[in-house]
Formats: sequence, C-alpha cells, structure tokens
Amino acid sequence: MTVAVLGTGLIGGSIGLALTKAGLTVRGFDANREAAERAHTLGAIASVADSVADAVAGADVVIVAVPVGRVAAVVVTALDAGASAVTDVGSVKAAVLEAVRVERPALAARFVGGHPMAGSEQDGLDGADADLFAGATWVLTPTVDTDAAAHTAVRGVISRLGAEVVEVPPEQHDALVAVVSHVPQLAATTLMNVAAAGDDEHALLMRLAAGGFRDMTRIAAGHPGIWPDICVANRDAILDALDAYRASLDSVRTMVETGDGDALLATLERGRRARRNLPTGARVTGPLAEFRVPVPDRPAVLAEVTTLAGRLGVNIVDIEIAHSIEGDGGVLVLVVPVSGAEAFDAALTESGYHVSRTDLS
Repeated sequence: MTVAVLGTGLIGGSIGLALTKAGLTVRGFDANREAAERAHTLGAIASVADSVADAVAGADVVIVAVPVGRVAAVVVTALDAGASAVTDVGSVKAAVLEAVRVERPALAARFVGGHPMAGSEQDGLDGADADLFAGATWVLTPTVDTDAAAHTAVRGVISRLGAEVVEVPPEQHDALVAVVSHVPQLAATTLMNVAAAGDDEHALLMRLAAGGFRDMTRIAAGHPGIWPDICVANRDAILDALDAYRASLDSVRTMVETGDGDALLATLERGRRARRNLPTGARVTGPLAEFRVPVPDRPAVLAEVTTLAGRLGVNIVDIEIAHSIEGDGGVLVLVVPVSGAEAFDAALTESGYHVSRTDLS
C-alpha cells in the first residue's frame, strides 16, 4: 500500500515514520523542498515528490498535513490530481469540509476529515516520532455524503498508526475540540502572559513556579503560528467555549470574594471527580465481540454505524465490508470489546439494523 503525505512537519513526519515502521510505502511532498528532503533523510518518507500531483499518483490514501488555513486548497489540489481517498490532520473540520464542497462538489465525497489528538511542544521534524499516535485518539468526521470506499481506505490507514479511531460529525467535533484543545491553549497562553507581566518579579516567579503552574502552562510553549488560523476557522465554537469558561471563572471569583468555602469545596470536588474520570488510554483489553450487520448499498451507512459507536464510546478494533455478489447490499463486519457490545447492539437494533453478534474466544 502506498500513502502520500502532503506536508512533512511534526505531524506529517510522525505519520511518515509510523507508516514506514508499519511496512507501508510513504511518498512525501512539501512546498519547502528542503523539509521534504530532510524527511527522506530521516526515513519518514521513501521518496520525495516534485508536486502534489506526483505524490498523489498511484497512492491508495492521501494525508494532508498542512496548517488549517491551507488544508482546503491542498485537498482540492489532491482531488483534482485524481486522489481516490483524502484525509487531513487539521483541528477544524466543518469549515474545511464546506470549503472543499464549494470548490469541488463532485469530488468532495472522497475527502474524509481527520484530526489526531496528539502533538508535541517541539516544532517541525525535530519533534517527529513514530510512536506519537500510539494509543492516542484519532477523530474522523465522515458525513452522509462520504464515499464508502474512501472512508474504509482512510480508516484502514489510520488504524495502522496505532491510534484509536473515533468518528463524530464535523460540527460536533469542532464544538468538542474547542473545549478540550482550543480554549485550553488560549487559557494556558493567557495565564503565562499574566505571570510574565511583571518584569521585575518574573525571574523570582519562575523560580517559585510549582508543578501545577508548569502543568497548566505547558502547552503555551507550543508553536504559536498555527493558532490564528484555527481561531478564525473555528470562531463560533471557540467563542461559545470561552463564554462558558469565563462565566465559570466569574462564578469562582464570586465564591472567593464572598468567602463561600462550601461552594468552593463543591466546585473543587466536582472538578476532581471529572478529572479522575478522564480515560487513561485506548489500549484494547479483555474479550472481543464480532458484529455482522447487513447494510444496503447507499451513502452514509458506514458513517452512521461508526459515528454511533463513537457517541457510545465503543472502540471499533477492526472493520470490514463484505460486499454481496448478488443484490445491492453487503455485510459490515465489526469487532469491538465485549464491554461495550451490549450498548452497541441495542443502539444498532434501535436504529433499524439487524445484528448478528458472536463473542470471540
């Protein structure tokens, strides 16, 4: 299998290293030829393409790993070059998909938005790591219009990176990521700037900075260049999340001002419980169950089933489409942990699917 990676920075380089480690052939292109050559030297890509069209030619999947502001344009170029399945790594999905639809309505179905929830404070290839995505969550955002073959191809490649694939609609992705990624970046940067405002006290303050301050401001050290485009592309969701955060801070301020210890304790306990309930990893443990789901040959079937699993928090360990040699349907074969099988079975049945389940030994 051949994968084209367009953009050879931190994420593109890490994808290249991981897929090469997994035995795939990776062809790379970067508008900065020197960056692509260095990626080749480091073993992240097997060859350097002279253009997007050259990189795309013969590739089974194309991964666009450029800043959010450039994603739509590069996706369109890849689709124009004949790419059969394209995904990206940007942290904003709805605006990018809409831009691709406007530019290439007849080809947009081959684009499956993607977003790895992983990164590094290091910039560019210096931070590239073949294991960056191992155990991480990788979000895909198929829609009712997504081409099933492109969806399957993209999901198959992302699974080779060692990530847990979760699927949600683009708009839901943007709202969730505003809370867990975009606003935390702005909050960490703002707190760091507040701490650094007093020049005379800055050196002493940094010596006093304890683990909590360092943990909370760690992401402020990340590359700032990507954030203006992200904030523009996901403006509405970020504003909603900022408003909610500001209202919560105002509430805490009132508790401190009035000395309301009981309310403060309740707030701190609630936050503690929520933090402790965060998932600690995506590694699959315990027995598995196989689901065989007859599906009609129509758009959105695969997306319906996989996004349903995503909403329930059910990890799809493996997926396959068995096409029928007769008729217009087929069978969707999914393997999930038994721990989530009952809820998934009930939800599929409620959605009108006829499910056959087998627990695997």
